[in-house]
Amino acid sequence: MRGPGGTWLLALPAGTTGFYTVQATIAGQPRAEVPDPYARAVGVNGKRGAWLDPAATSPPGWPDDYRPKPGAPTDIVVGEVSVRDLSMDPNSGIQHKGKYLGLTELGTTGPSGVRTGLSHLQELGITHVHLLPTYDFAAIDESLPPSPSRYSWGYDPVNYFAPEGSYATDALDPAVRIREYKQLVQTLHDHNLRVVADVVFNHVADAGTSAFEQLVPGYYFRHNADGSLSNATACGNEVASERPMVRKLIVDCVSHWAREYHVDGFRFDLMGVLDLETMRAVRVALDQQDHSIFVYGEGWAAGPSPLPEAQRAVKANVARLPRIAAFGDELRDGTKGHYARQAESGFVGGQAGLEESVKFGIVGATQHPQLDYAKVNYSKAPWAATPAQAISYVACHDDRVLWDKLLVANPTATEDELIRMDALCNTIVFTSQGVPFLPIGDEFLRTKKGASNSYNLPDSINQIDWGRKAKYAAVFAFYRQLLALRRAHPAFRLPTQELIAEHLRFLPGLPAGTIGYQLVGHAGGDTWQTITVLFNGTHQATTLPVPAGSYQAVLRGLDINQHGLGAAVGGSGTVEVPGSSALVLVQ
Repeated sequence: MRGPGGTWLLALPAGTTGFYTVQATIAGQPRAEVPDPYARAVGVNGKRGAWLDPAATSPPGWPDDYRPKPGAPTDIVVGEVSVRDLSMDPNSGIQHKGKYLGLTELGTTGPSGVRTGLSHLQELGITHVHLLPTYDFAAIDESLPPSPSRYSWGYDPVNYFAPEGSYATDALDPAVRIREYKQLVQTLHDHNLRVVADVVFNHVADAGTSAFEQLVPGYYFRHNADGSLSNATACGNEVASERPMVRKLIVDCVSHWAREYHVDGFRFDLMGVLDLETMRAVRVALDQQDHSIFVYGEGWAAGPSPLPEAQRAVKANVARLPRIAAFGDELRDGTKGHYARQAESGFVGGQAGLEESVKFGIVGATQHPQLDYAKVNYSKAPWAATPAQAISYVACHDDRVLWDKLLVANPTATEDELIRMDALCNTIVFTSQGVPFLPIGDEFLRTKKGASNSYNLPDSINQIDWGRKAKYAAVFAFYRQLLALRRAHPAFRLPTQELIAEHLRFLPGLPAGTIGYQLVGHAGGDTWQTITVLFNGTHQATTLPVPAGSYQAVLRGLDINQHGLGAAVGGSGTVEVPGSSALVLVQ
Protein backbone atom coordinates (compact mmCIF):
# COMPACT_ATOMS: atom_id res chain seq x y z
CA MET A 1 0.00 0.00 0.00
CA ARG A 2 1.05 3.62 -0.48
CA GLY A 3 2.71 5.08 2.61
CA PRO A 4 3.62 8.62 3.67
CA GLY A 5 6.05 10.79 1.76
CA GLY A 6 5.85 8.79 -1.47
CA THR A 7 6.84 5.48 0.12
CA TRP A 8 5.24 2.08 -0.37
CA LEU A 9 4.63 -0.33 2.51
CA LEU A 10 4.20 -4.09 2.65
CA ALA A 11 3.39 -5.70 5.99
CA LEU A 12 4.60 -9.29 6.47
CA PRO A 13 3.90 -11.79 9.23
CA ALA A 14 6.52 -11.99 11.94
CA GLY A 15 9.23 -14.52 11.15
CA THR A 16 8.82 -14.31 7.37
CA THR A 17 11.87 -15.53 5.45
CA GLY A 18 12.52 -15.96 1.74
CA PHE A 19 13.36 -13.98 -1.38
CA TYR A 20 11.62 -11.02 -2.98
CA THR A 21 11.85 -8.54 -5.82
CA VAL A 22 10.13 -5.25 -6.54
CA GLN A 23 8.60 -4.01 -9.76
CA ALA A 24 7.35 -0.64 -10.96
CA THR A 25 4.59 -0.02 -13.50
CA ILE A 26 5.03 3.31 -15.25
CA ALA A 27 2.48 4.69 -17.71
CA GLY A 28 0.80 1.31 -17.68
CA GLN A 29 3.97 -0.52 -18.63
CA PRO A 30 5.56 -2.96 -16.14
CA ARG A 31 9.32 -2.66 -15.82
CA ALA A 32 11.81 -5.36 -14.91
CA GLU A 33 11.72 -7.05 -11.52
CA VAL A 34 14.72 -5.90 -9.49
CA PRO A 35 16.05 -6.22 -5.95
CA ASP A 36 15.02 -3.53 -3.48
CA PRO A 37 17.80 -0.87 -3.59
CA TYR A 38 17.73 -0.97 0.23
CA ALA A 39 17.91 -4.78 0.46
CA ARG A 40 20.06 -5.72 3.46
CA ALA A 41 20.42 -9.31 2.27
CA VAL A 42 20.47 -10.71 -1.26
CA GLY A 43 20.52 -14.04 -3.03
CA VAL A 44 23.12 -15.34 -5.43
CA ASN A 45 24.43 -12.64 -7.80
CA GLY A 46 22.23 -10.08 -6.07
CA LYS A 47 19.21 -10.70 -8.28
CA ARG A 48 16.74 -10.89 -5.39
CA GLY A 49 16.44 -9.38 -1.96
CA ALA A 50 16.11 -11.73 1.01
CA TRP A 51 14.20 -11.71 4.30
CA LEU A 52 16.21 -13.36 7.04
CA ASP A 53 15.98 -14.26 10.69
CA PRO A 54 18.32 -11.66 12.27
CA ALA A 55 19.59 -14.29 14.70
CA ALA A 56 21.13 -16.17 11.76
CA THR A 57 23.26 -13.22 10.60
CA SER A 58 25.60 -12.64 13.55
CA PRO A 59 28.52 -14.69 14.88
CA PRO A 60 28.73 -15.60 18.58
CA GLY A 61 29.66 -12.61 20.73
CA TRP A 62 28.73 -10.03 18.08
CA PRO A 63 26.78 -7.79 20.51
CA ASP A 64 29.99 -7.47 22.53
CA ASP A 65 32.12 -6.37 19.57
CA TYR A 66 33.60 -2.90 20.02
CA ARG A 67 35.85 -0.71 17.94
CA PRO A 68 39.47 -0.55 19.14
CA LYS A 69 40.25 2.58 21.12
CA PRO A 70 41.01 5.39 18.67
CA GLY A 71 44.01 7.66 18.70
CA ALA A 72 44.24 11.03 17.00
CA PRO A 73 43.41 11.02 13.26
CA THR A 74 47.08 11.56 12.38
CA ASP A 75 47.97 8.44 14.38
CA ILE A 76 46.18 6.36 11.73
CA VAL A 77 48.19 4.14 9.38
CA VAL A 78 46.10 2.63 6.58
CA GLY A 79 46.96 -0.68 4.91
CA GLU A 80 45.01 -1.41 1.72
CA VAL A 81 44.25 -4.95 0.54
CA SER A 82 41.74 -7.05 -1.35
CA VAL A 83 40.05 -9.83 0.63
CA ARG A 84 41.03 -12.22 -2.14
CA ASP A 85 44.63 -11.10 -2.65
CA LEU A 86 45.63 -11.57 0.97
CA SER A 87 45.15 -15.33 1.04
CA MET A 88 45.11 -16.77 -2.50
CA ASP A 89 48.83 -17.59 -2.68
CA PRO A 90 49.07 -21.41 -2.42
CA ASN A 91 51.83 -20.86 0.13
CA SER A 92 49.87 -18.41 2.29
CA GLY A 93 49.14 -21.04 4.92
CA ILE A 94 45.55 -19.79 4.99
CA GLN A 95 42.75 -22.33 4.67
CA HIS A 96 39.87 -20.08 3.57
CA LYS A 97 41.55 -18.74 0.46
CA GLY A 98 39.94 -15.67 -1.07
CA LYS A 99 37.26 -15.52 1.62
CA TYR A 100 36.20 -13.24 4.44
CA LEU A 101 37.20 -15.99 6.84
CA GLY A 102 40.73 -15.89 5.43
CA LEU A 103 41.25 -12.69 7.39
CA THR A 104 40.17 -14.38 10.61
CA GLU A 105 42.91 -17.03 10.59
CA LEU A 106 45.70 -16.39 13.06
CA GLY A 107 49.33 -17.38 13.35
CA THR A 108 49.63 -18.68 9.81
CA THR A 109 53.11 -19.10 8.40
CA GLY A 110 54.25 -19.86 4.91
CA PRO A 111 56.89 -22.43 3.95
CA SER A 112 59.66 -20.01 4.86
CA GLY A 113 58.32 -19.45 8.34
CA VAL A 114 57.04 -15.91 7.72
CA ARG A 115 53.82 -14.58 9.15
CA THR A 116 51.04 -14.14 6.61
CA GLY A 117 47.48 -12.80 6.54
CA LEU A 118 46.18 -11.26 9.73
CA SER A 119 49.35 -12.09 11.62
CA HIS A 120 51.31 -10.09 9.06
CA LEU A 121 49.00 -7.08 9.35
CA GLN A 122 49.59 -7.05 13.09
CA GLU A 123 53.33 -7.52 12.71
CA LEU A 124 53.58 -4.65 10.21
CA GLY A 125 51.99 -2.17 12.60
CA ILE A 126 49.09 -0.62 10.67
CA THR A 127 45.98 0.62 12.50
CA HIS A 128 43.32 0.40 9.77
CA VAL A 129 42.72 -2.35 7.19
CA HIS A 130 41.25 -0.83 4.03
CA LEU A 131 39.38 -3.57 2.17
CA LEU A 132 38.73 -3.14 -1.54
CA PRO A 133 34.95 -3.22 -2.22
CA THR A 134 33.04 -5.80 -0.22
CA TYR A 135 29.46 -4.78 -1.09
CA ASP A 136 27.64 -6.91 -3.67
CA PHE A 137 29.27 -6.33 -7.06
CA ALA A 138 28.60 -7.56 -10.58
CA ALA A 139 31.75 -8.98 -12.10
CA ILE A 140 31.94 -12.41 -10.42
CA ASP A 141 29.28 -15.05 -11.06
CA GLU A 142 28.62 -16.31 -7.55
CA SER A 143 26.81 -19.40 -8.82
CA LEU A 144 30.02 -20.86 -10.24
CA PRO A 145 32.86 -22.51 -8.29
CA PRO A 146 35.81 -20.20 -7.57
CA SER A 147 38.38 -19.99 -10.35
CA PRO A 148 41.87 -18.41 -10.36
CA SER A 149 40.98 -16.77 -13.67
CA ARG A 150 37.75 -15.09 -12.52
CA TYR A 151 38.77 -12.00 -10.60
CA SER A 152 37.54 -8.49 -9.90
CA TRP A 153 38.47 -5.62 -7.62
CA GLY A 154 34.74 -5.00 -7.21
CA TYR A 155 34.32 -1.44 -8.47
CA ASP A 156 31.05 -2.33 -10.23
CA PRO A 157 28.29 -1.93 -7.63
CA VAL A 158 24.96 -3.76 -7.72
CA ASN A 159 23.58 -3.82 -4.16
CA TYR A 160 25.10 -1.28 -1.80
CA PHE A 161 23.67 -2.58 1.48
CA ALA A 162 24.67 -6.26 1.19
CA PRO A 163 28.09 -7.97 1.24
CA GLU A 164 29.63 -9.63 -1.81
CA GLY A 165 28.87 -13.35 -2.03
CA SER A 166 32.01 -14.58 -3.79
CA TYR A 167 34.00 -13.89 -0.61
CA ALA A 168 31.62 -16.07 1.45
CA THR A 169 31.98 -19.81 1.93
CA ASP A 170 28.40 -20.22 0.64
CA ALA A 171 27.09 -17.58 -1.76
CA LEU A 172 23.73 -19.37 -2.05
CA ASP A 173 22.77 -18.75 1.57
CA PRO A 174 22.11 -15.01 2.07
CA ALA A 175 22.91 -15.21 5.79
CA VAL A 176 26.40 -16.65 5.35
CA ARG A 177 27.97 -13.63 3.65
CA ILE A 178 26.58 -11.35 6.37
CA ARG A 179 27.69 -13.55 9.23
CA GLU A 180 31.19 -14.13 7.83
CA TYR A 181 31.73 -10.45 7.08
CA LYS A 182 30.85 -9.67 10.69
CA GLN A 183 33.22 -12.41 11.82
CA LEU A 184 35.99 -10.72 9.82
CA VAL A 185 35.31 -7.37 11.48
CA GLN A 186 35.03 -8.96 14.91
CA THR A 187 38.36 -10.74 14.55
CA LEU A 188 40.19 -7.65 13.35
CA HIS A 189 38.74 -5.68 16.23
CA ASP A 190 39.86 -8.38 18.65
CA HIS A 191 43.39 -7.83 17.33
CA ASN A 192 43.26 -4.04 17.63
CA LEU A 193 42.74 -3.37 13.94
CA ARG A 194 40.02 -1.18 12.48
CA VAL A 195 38.19 -1.88 9.21
CA VAL A 196 37.71 0.56 6.33
CA ALA A 197 35.08 -0.21 3.68
CA ASP A 198 35.79 0.97 0.13
CA VAL A 199 32.49 2.41 -1.18
CA VAL A 200 31.63 3.32 -4.75
CA PHE A 201 28.64 5.65 -4.81
CA ASN A 202 29.77 7.49 -7.94
CA HIS A 203 28.45 4.94 -10.47
CA VAL A 204 26.81 1.52 -10.79
CA ALA A 205 27.76 -1.51 -12.85
CA ASP A 206 25.06 -0.84 -15.46
CA ALA A 207 22.71 2.11 -15.27
CA GLY A 208 20.04 0.77 -17.62
CA THR A 209 19.42 -2.50 -15.81
CA SER A 210 19.97 -1.11 -12.31
CA ALA A 211 17.23 -1.11 -9.71
CA PHE A 212 17.49 2.68 -9.65
CA GLU A 213 16.65 3.12 -13.33
CA GLN A 214 13.98 0.43 -13.37
CA LEU A 215 12.11 1.90 -10.41
CA VAL A 216 12.57 5.66 -10.98
CA PRO A 217 13.77 6.24 -14.56
CA GLY A 218 16.01 9.24 -15.04
CA TYR A 219 16.27 10.21 -11.37
CA TYR A 220 19.35 8.53 -9.92
CA PHE A 221 21.85 9.44 -12.67
CA ARG A 222 23.16 12.69 -14.09
CA HIS A 223 22.59 13.47 -17.74
CA ASN A 224 24.10 15.67 -20.39
CA ALA A 225 22.10 18.40 -22.11
CA ASP A 226 21.19 15.99 -24.91
CA GLY A 227 19.72 13.49 -22.43
CA SER A 228 22.57 11.00 -22.58
CA LEU A 229 24.16 9.69 -19.40
CA SER A 230 27.03 11.86 -18.22
CA ASN A 231 30.26 10.06 -17.45
CA ALA A 232 32.56 11.78 -14.96
CA THR A 233 33.48 8.30 -13.71
CA ALA A 234 34.68 6.86 -17.06
CA CYS A 235 32.43 3.89 -16.19
CA GLY A 236 29.43 4.83 -18.33
CA ASN A 237 27.31 6.67 -15.76
CA GLU A 238 27.52 8.91 -12.70
CA VAL A 239 25.18 8.91 -9.72
CA ALA A 240 23.26 12.13 -9.04
CA SER A 241 24.22 12.41 -5.37
CA GLU A 242 22.82 15.95 -5.11
CA ARG A 243 19.21 14.72 -5.46
CA PRO A 244 17.46 14.26 -2.12
CA MET A 245 16.60 10.56 -2.33
CA VAL A 246 20.01 9.68 -3.78
CA ARG A 247 21.70 11.57 -0.96
CA LYS A 248 19.46 9.83 1.54
CA LEU A 249 20.41 6.41 0.17
CA ILE A 250 24.14 7.17 0.41
CA VAL A 251 23.85 8.46 3.97
CA ASP A 252 21.59 5.58 5.00
CA CYS A 253 23.99 3.08 3.48
CA VAL A 254 27.16 4.21 5.26
CA SER A 255 25.16 4.49 8.47
CA HIS A 256 24.00 0.90 7.97
CA TRP A 257 27.53 -0.44 7.48
CA ALA A 258 28.79 1.45 10.52
CA ARG A 259 25.87 0.33 12.69
CA GLU A 260 25.18 -3.21 11.49
CA TYR A 261 28.75 -4.27 10.57
CA HIS A 262 30.70 -2.04 12.99
CA VAL A 263 32.80 -0.70 10.11
CA ASP A 264 35.32 1.91 11.32
CA GLY A 265 35.92 3.96 8.19
CA PHE A 266 34.94 4.59 4.59
CA ARG A 267 37.06 5.25 1.53
CA PHE A 268 35.01 6.98 -1.19
CA ASP A 269 35.97 6.03 -4.73
CA LEU A 270 36.03 9.09 -7.03
CA MET A 271 34.72 11.24 -4.19
CA GLY A 272 35.14 14.24 -6.50
CA VAL A 273 32.03 13.10 -8.41
CA LEU A 274 29.86 13.44 -5.29
CA ASP A 275 28.46 16.74 -4.08
CA LEU A 276 29.70 18.56 -0.99
CA GLU A 277 26.38 18.54 0.85
CA THR A 278 26.14 14.75 0.60
CA MET A 279 29.64 14.28 1.98
CA ARG A 280 28.88 16.65 4.86
CA ALA A 281 25.69 14.70 5.58
CA VAL A 282 27.74 11.46 5.62
CA ARG A 283 30.08 12.96 8.21
CA VAL A 284 27.19 14.16 10.40
CA ALA A 285 25.41 10.79 10.25
CA LEU A 286 28.55 8.84 11.16
CA ASP A 287 29.33 11.22 14.02
CA GLN A 288 26.00 10.27 15.55
CA GLN A 289 27.38 6.74 15.89
CA ASP A 290 31.10 7.28 16.54
CA HIS A 291 33.11 10.45 16.08
CA SER A 292 36.25 8.39 15.35
CA ILE A 293 34.94 6.78 12.14
CA PHE A 294 37.47 7.83 9.48
CA VAL A 295 36.28 9.14 6.09
CA TYR A 296 38.51 9.78 3.09
CA GLY A 297 38.35 9.55 -0.68
CA GLU A 298 39.71 10.39 -4.09
CA GLY A 299 39.35 14.14 -4.48
CA TRP A 300 38.96 14.05 -8.23
CA ALA A 301 36.73 12.79 -11.03
CA ALA A 302 37.69 10.82 -14.15
CA GLY A 303 36.05 13.27 -16.55
CA PRO A 304 33.81 16.35 -16.79
CA SER A 305 30.50 16.40 -14.93
CA PRO A 306 27.35 18.48 -15.42
CA LEU A 307 27.48 19.27 -11.68
CA PRO A 308 29.84 22.27 -11.32
CA GLU A 309 33.18 21.55 -9.66
CA ALA A 310 32.48 24.20 -7.03
CA GLN A 311 29.71 21.93 -5.72
CA ARG A 312 31.71 18.68 -5.74
CA ALA A 313 34.05 17.04 -3.22
CA VAL A 314 37.26 17.63 -5.16
CA LYS A 315 40.57 18.36 -3.44
CA ALA A 316 40.19 22.11 -3.87
CA ASN A 317 37.03 21.95 -1.74
CA VAL A 318 38.31 19.60 0.98
CA ALA A 319 38.81 22.48 3.43
CA ARG A 320 35.01 22.86 3.23
CA LEU A 321 34.58 19.24 4.36
CA PRO A 322 35.60 19.14 8.02
CA ARG A 323 37.14 15.81 9.09
CA ILE A 324 37.04 14.29 5.62
CA ALA A 325 40.39 13.50 3.99
CA ALA A 326 41.59 13.17 0.41
CA PHE A 327 44.48 11.42 -1.32
CA GLY A 328 47.49 13.60 -2.11
CA ASP A 329 48.52 12.85 -5.68
CA GLU A 330 50.99 15.74 -5.54
CA LEU A 331 53.23 13.74 -3.20
CA ARG A 332 52.51 10.48 -5.03
CA ASP A 333 53.58 11.61 -8.49
CA GLY A 334 56.21 13.99 -7.22
CA THR A 335 57.95 11.17 -5.39
CA LYS A 336 57.78 8.17 -7.75
CA GLY A 337 56.91 9.82 -11.08
CA HIS A 338 53.68 10.38 -13.00
CA TYR A 339 51.11 7.61 -12.58
CA ALA A 340 50.47 7.31 -16.34
CA ARG A 341 53.69 8.57 -17.94
CA GLN A 342 55.63 5.52 -16.92
CA ALA A 343 59.05 6.70 -18.11
CA GLU A 344 58.99 9.58 -15.61
CA SER A 345 61.04 8.52 -12.62
CA GLY A 346 60.04 11.12 -10.03
CA PHE A 347 62.10 12.71 -7.29
CA VAL A 348 63.52 9.36 -6.14
CA GLY A 349 64.72 8.63 -9.67
CA GLY A 350 66.51 11.94 -10.06
CA GLN A 351 63.80 13.74 -12.08
CA ALA A 352 64.29 17.48 -11.81
CA GLY A 353 61.84 20.09 -10.60
CA LEU A 354 59.70 18.03 -8.23
CA GLU A 355 61.03 19.23 -4.89
CA GLU A 356 58.09 21.56 -4.15
CA SER A 357 55.57 18.82 -5.02
CA VAL A 358 57.22 16.49 -2.49
CA LYS A 359 57.39 19.27 0.10
CA PHE A 360 53.66 19.91 -0.46
CA GLY A 361 53.08 16.35 0.74
CA ILE A 362 55.57 16.66 3.60
CA VAL A 363 53.42 19.43 5.14
CA GLY A 364 50.22 17.45 4.60
CA ALA A 365 48.83 19.70 1.83
CA THR A 366 48.47 22.53 4.36
CA GLN A 367 49.56 26.15 4.28
CA HIS A 368 53.27 26.56 4.99
CA PRO A 369 55.23 29.82 4.67
CA GLN A 370 58.26 28.24 2.98
CA LEU A 371 56.51 26.50 0.09
CA ASP A 372 56.44 27.89 -3.43
CA TYR A 373 53.00 26.63 -4.42
CA ALA A 374 53.44 27.84 -8.01
CA LYS A 375 55.96 25.03 -8.49
CA VAL A 376 53.72 22.23 -7.17
CA ASN A 377 52.75 19.75 -9.87
CA TYR A 378 48.94 19.80 -9.51
CA SER A 379 47.61 22.07 -6.76
CA LYS A 380 48.81 25.66 -6.76
CA ALA A 381 47.44 26.27 -3.28
CA PRO A 382 47.05 24.20 -0.11
CA TRP A 383 43.79 22.26 0.04
CA ALA A 384 43.85 20.69 3.52
CA ALA A 385 42.80 22.72 6.55
CA THR A 386 44.50 20.18 8.83
CA PRO A 387 47.01 17.39 8.12
CA ALA A 388 44.33 14.85 9.07
CA GLN A 389 42.66 15.75 5.76
CA ALA A 390 45.67 14.61 3.70
CA ILE A 391 46.35 10.96 2.79
CA SER A 392 50.10 10.59 2.18
CA TYR A 393 50.93 7.80 -0.27
CA VAL A 394 52.95 6.79 -3.30
CA ALA A 395 50.91 3.79 -4.47
CA CYS A 396 47.52 2.09 -4.19
CA HIS A 397 45.66 -0.67 -6.04
CA ASP A 398 45.34 1.58 -9.11
CA ASP A 399 48.05 1.67 -11.78
CA ARG A 400 51.35 -0.17 -11.31
CA VAL A 401 52.41 -1.23 -7.84
CA LEU A 402 55.37 0.76 -6.55
CA TRP A 403 58.04 -1.85 -7.34
CA ASP A 404 56.79 -2.32 -10.91
CA LYS A 405 56.60 1.45 -11.45
CA LEU A 406 60.20 1.87 -10.29
CA LEU A 407 61.31 -0.95 -12.61
CA VAL A 408 59.76 0.58 -15.72
CA ALA A 409 60.76 4.16 -14.85
CA ASN A 410 64.38 3.27 -14.06
CA PRO A 411 65.23 0.54 -16.61
CA THR A 412 69.00 0.62 -16.11
CA ALA A 413 68.96 0.57 -12.30
CA THR A 414 70.22 -2.49 -10.43
CA GLU A 415 68.04 -4.29 -7.90
CA ASP A 416 69.97 -2.71 -5.03
CA GLU A 417 69.43 0.74 -6.52
CA LEU A 418 65.72 0.07 -6.98
CA ILE A 419 65.41 -1.12 -3.38
CA ARG A 420 67.00 2.14 -2.22
CA MET A 421 64.49 4.11 -4.32
CA ASP A 422 61.62 2.06 -2.92
CA ALA A 423 62.76 2.67 0.65
CA LEU A 424 63.20 6.38 -0.08
CA CYS A 425 59.64 6.62 -1.47
CA ASN A 426 58.00 5.36 1.69
CA THR A 427 60.48 7.00 4.04
CA ILE A 428 59.15 10.23 2.56
CA VAL A 429 55.56 9.04 3.13
CA PHE A 430 56.02 7.89 6.72
CA THR A 431 57.97 10.96 7.83
CA SER A 432 55.45 13.31 6.18
CA GLN A 433 52.62 14.95 8.05
CA GLY A 434 49.12 13.64 7.34
CA VAL A 435 47.77 10.09 7.32
CA PRO A 436 50.09 7.51 5.69
CA PHE A 437 48.66 4.86 3.37
CA LEU A 438 50.39 1.66 2.23
CA PRO A 439 49.16 -1.08 -0.14
CA ILE A 440 49.80 -4.37 1.63
CA GLY A 441 52.71 -6.20 -0.02
CA ASP A 442 54.66 -3.08 -0.92
CA GLU A 443 56.59 -3.63 2.31
CA PHE A 444 58.28 -6.60 0.66
CA LEU A 445 58.39 -5.29 -2.92
CA ARG A 446 55.11 -6.69 -4.21
CA THR A 447 55.00 -7.18 -7.96
CA LYS A 448 52.13 -7.70 -10.38
CA LYS A 449 54.53 -8.69 -13.14
CA GLY A 450 54.31 -5.27 -14.74
CA ALA A 451 50.50 -5.09 -15.01
CA SER A 452 49.31 -1.49 -14.99
CA ASN A 453 45.60 -2.16 -14.33
CA SER A 454 44.95 -5.55 -12.77
CA TYR A 455 41.25 -5.06 -11.93
CA ASN A 456 40.20 -8.23 -13.76
CA LEU A 457 43.45 -10.15 -14.13
CA PRO A 458 43.89 -13.62 -12.61
CA ASP A 459 45.16 -14.54 -9.16
CA SER A 460 48.59 -15.27 -10.62
CA ILE A 461 48.94 -11.49 -11.08
CA ASN A 462 46.98 -10.13 -8.12
CA GLN A 463 47.63 -12.49 -5.22
CA ILE A 464 50.19 -11.42 -2.66
CA ASP A 465 53.28 -13.60 -3.08
CA TRP A 466 54.27 -14.37 0.50
CA GLY A 467 57.53 -15.89 -0.69
CA ARG A 468 58.76 -12.33 -1.35
CA LYS A 469 58.44 -11.55 2.35
CA ALA A 470 61.08 -14.19 3.04
CA LYS A 471 63.18 -13.23 0.01
CA TYR A 472 63.21 -9.55 0.97
CA ALA A 473 63.22 -10.00 4.73
CA ALA A 474 65.57 -7.05 5.19
CA VAL A 475 63.21 -4.77 3.27
CA PHE A 476 60.25 -5.90 5.38
CA ALA A 477 62.27 -5.36 8.57
CA PHE A 478 62.98 -1.81 7.38
CA TYR A 479 59.29 -1.08 6.74
CA ARG A 480 58.26 -2.50 10.08
CA GLN A 481 60.81 -0.30 11.84
CA LEU A 482 59.76 2.70 9.73
CA LEU A 483 56.17 2.37 10.94
CA ALA A 484 57.45 1.95 14.49
CA LEU A 485 59.55 5.11 14.15
CA ARG A 486 56.50 7.13 13.16
CA ARG A 487 54.40 5.56 15.92
CA ALA A 488 57.00 6.40 18.57
CA HIS A 489 57.56 10.03 17.56
CA PRO A 490 54.65 12.49 17.50
CA ALA A 491 56.76 15.03 15.61
CA PHE A 492 55.91 13.11 12.42
CA ARG A 493 52.15 13.27 13.06
CA LEU A 494 51.35 16.80 14.21
CA PRO A 495 47.59 17.40 14.47
CA THR A 496 47.24 20.97 13.17
CA GLN A 497 48.44 23.23 10.39
CA GLU A 498 49.60 25.77 12.96
CA LEU A 499 51.91 23.26 14.67
CA ILE A 500 53.40 22.23 11.33
CA ALA A 501 54.09 25.84 10.35
CA GLU A 502 55.65 26.47 13.77
CA HIS A 503 57.82 23.37 14.12
CA LEU A 504 58.65 22.21 10.56
CA ARG A 505 61.34 24.28 8.90
CA PHE A 506 62.78 23.51 5.48
CA LEU A 507 66.54 23.93 5.16
CA PRO A 508 67.54 26.62 2.65
CA GLY A 509 70.25 26.45 0.05
CA LEU A 510 70.08 22.72 -0.74
CA PRO A 511 71.08 21.57 -4.23
CA ALA A 512 68.52 20.43 -6.80
CA GLY A 513 67.29 16.90 -6.29
CA THR A 514 67.52 17.10 -2.50
CA ILE A 515 65.15 18.13 0.29
CA GLY A 516 65.89 18.81 3.95
CA TYR A 517 63.86 19.98 6.89
CA GLN A 518 63.93 20.09 10.66
CA LEU A 519 61.25 19.43 13.25
CA VAL A 520 62.28 21.69 16.10
CA GLY A 521 61.31 22.42 19.68
CA HIS A 522 60.19 18.93 20.78
CA ALA A 523 57.48 19.08 18.08
CA GLY A 524 54.22 17.54 19.26
CA GLY A 525 55.80 16.82 22.64
CA ASP A 526 58.41 14.56 21.09
CA THR A 527 61.29 13.37 23.27
CA TRP A 528 63.70 14.41 20.51
CA GLN A 529 64.42 18.13 20.62
CA THR A 530 65.33 18.50 16.96
CA ILE A 531 64.85 16.02 14.12
CA THR A 532 66.65 16.66 10.84
CA VAL A 533 65.29 14.83 7.79
CA LEU A 534 67.30 14.75 4.55
CA PHE A 535 66.27 13.24 1.21
CA ASN A 536 68.66 12.76 -1.70
CA GLY A 537 66.79 11.91 -4.89
CA THR A 538 69.89 12.02 -7.07
CA HIS A 539 71.91 8.92 -7.87
CA GLN A 540 75.11 10.33 -6.40
CA ALA A 541 76.19 10.87 -2.82
CA THR A 542 75.66 14.55 -2.00
CA THR A 543 77.01 16.76 0.76
CA LEU A 544 74.20 18.81 2.27
CA PRO A 545 74.42 21.83 4.57
CA VAL A 546 72.83 21.43 8.00
CA PRO A 547 72.88 23.73 11.03
CA ALA A 548 76.10 23.22 12.94
CA GLY A 549 75.85 20.79 15.82
CA SER A 550 76.29 17.19 16.89
CA TYR A 551 73.78 14.71 15.50
CA GLN A 552 72.97 11.05 15.97
CA ALA A 553 71.74 9.16 12.89
CA VAL A 554 68.61 7.06 13.51
CA LEU A 555 67.75 6.29 9.85
CA ARG A 556 70.28 5.89 7.07
CA GLY A 557 68.99 4.31 3.88
CA LEU A 558 67.52 0.97 4.95
CA ASP A 559 69.04 1.03 8.43
CA ILE A 560 66.88 2.21 11.33
CA ASN A 561 67.64 2.25 15.04
CA GLN A 562 65.78 4.71 17.24
CA HIS A 563 68.62 4.48 19.76
CA GLY A 564 71.20 5.53 17.17
CA LEU A 565 73.20 3.93 14.39
CA GLY A 566 76.64 4.49 15.83
CA ALA A 567 78.94 7.46 16.01
CA ALA A 568 77.54 10.97 15.99
CA VAL A 569 77.72 12.91 12.73
CA GLY A 570 77.93 16.59 11.90
CA GLY A 571 79.77 19.33 13.71
CA SER A 572 81.08 20.96 10.54
CA GLY A 573 77.73 22.17 9.22
CA THR A 574 77.57 19.57 6.44
CA VAL A 575 76.68 15.92 6.13
CA GLU A 576 76.94 13.44 3.27
CA VAL A 577 73.79 11.64 2.13
CA PRO A 578 74.23 8.65 -0.22
CA GLY A 579 72.40 8.63 -3.53
CA SER A 580 68.70 7.65 -3.60
CA SER A 581 68.41 7.58 0.16
CA ALA A 582 67.20 9.31 3.29
CA LEU A 583 69.08 10.32 6.41
CA VAL A 584 67.31 11.16 9.69
CA LEU A 585 69.38 12.81 12.41
CA VAL A 586 68.36 13.71 15.95
CA GLN A 587 69.65 16.04 18.64
